[in-house]
Amino acid sequence: MTGYYLNPGLPQPTATPDGLDAPYWQGLREERLLVQRCLSCQKWQWGPEWICHRCHATAVEFETVEPRGSIYSFERVWHAVHPALKEQGAYLVVLVELPGAGGVRLVGNLLGDAEQPVVIGSEVTGVFEHHNDVDEPFTLLQWRLAKN
Repeated sequence: MTGYYLNPGLPQPTATPDGLDAPYWQGLREERLLVQRCLSCQKWQWGPEWICHRCHATAVEFETVEPRGSIYSFERVWHAVHPALKEQGAYLVVLVELPGAGGVRLVGNLLGDAEQPVVIGSEVTGVFEHHNDVDEPFTLLQWRLAKN
């Protein structure tokens, strides 16, 4: 195991059976962040849907956005939510607002010391954490405080 933020043994993320979010997961493997955008009203949306959340058009596609944003909210998790995390200790979960995608917000982990101070509005950049040592390799999007 090499430098993963959370302990091994968590359920492996996979695309939904209908394939709706498959472009998102494939994009992460290619170190690209893909977010849905409506071709009709041009609004961004997350999570992926077959129709636009706003105008209900069916012309929605995934577009590449810069994996940069700001911390909208966060939680310092102290209690194991899965047996694999029993010995993990605390970790940080952040809600990141993406200005390059109309303010869409994504949840992820904030890398680094779990007891570091976290300031709402702090700039973060995406880090692609590849898990290649499993039967079906996958990639997670983690977040790191941006260097000023």
